[in-house]
Amino acid sequence: MPMKISSLSVFFPAFNEESNITQTIEEAQSVLADLDIKPYEVIIVNDGSKDQTQEIAEGLAKKDPRIKVINHLTNLGYGEALKTGFYNSKYEWIVFTDSDGQFDFQEITRLIEKTDQADMVVGYRVNRQDHLMRIFNGKGWTFLANLLFGIGVRDVDCAFKLLKREIIEKIPKLESERGAMISPELLAKTKQAGFTIEQVPVSHHPRRSGKATGANLKVIVSSFVDMFKMWLKLRWSGF
Repeated sequence: MPMKISSLSVFFPAFNEESNITQTIEEAQSVLADLDIKPYEVIIVNDGSKDQTQEIAEGLAKKDPRIKVINHLTNLGYGEALKTGFYNSKYEWIVFTDSDGQFDFQEITRLIEKTDQADMVVGYRVNRQDHLMRIFNGKGWTFLANLLFGIGVRDVDCAFKLLKREIIEKIPKLESERGAMISPELLAKTKQAGFTIEQVPVSHHPRRSGKATGANLKVIVSSFVDMFKMWLKLRWSGF
């Protein structure tokens, strides 16, 4: 495919992904080599993992100077991991996805194809491979985010997004700590700042190994409260 971006920062938030991180990084590097994007960097944000994720990630970084590992001393949560990735990315475009193998990094080509039409390209999961409660919560969360912020996306929390670094530089600093809130905040502030957003379908696969986190009732309720607080704050600031 004709290359539409000149440089790329790729980052992967990781928490207890010792069984997945090597394959995830190697697959990403293979795709990047085929796309011939130069320069690029791969950032692993180790969010206080308690297993061997840090040691494995640092071993990968020793083999390739384009790989960088940023370690949180304790588990700060998905939102903080994403912020660390965004604010430590140095190239023109930034893409992130999860470390658990649920997304096929090869499909970054779908996102790149839209970069001549948009400042941010977001995926939406086709045939989402999660249990029914997560799917139900996700649909409700997306509906509410669209209702409050007018962002008009099909899957607000899809963890496969490509965006210009200029967005991160120009929008108000991201504040959300919770994983559920970081994407609505990012999308709302992106739209508020006048940047354009496009969407593409992406495949979704079962986790290769390990267990997903963050779906308990307390977290869900707190996230809905946080969304309303964010809506009030953005509305007060002129959203």
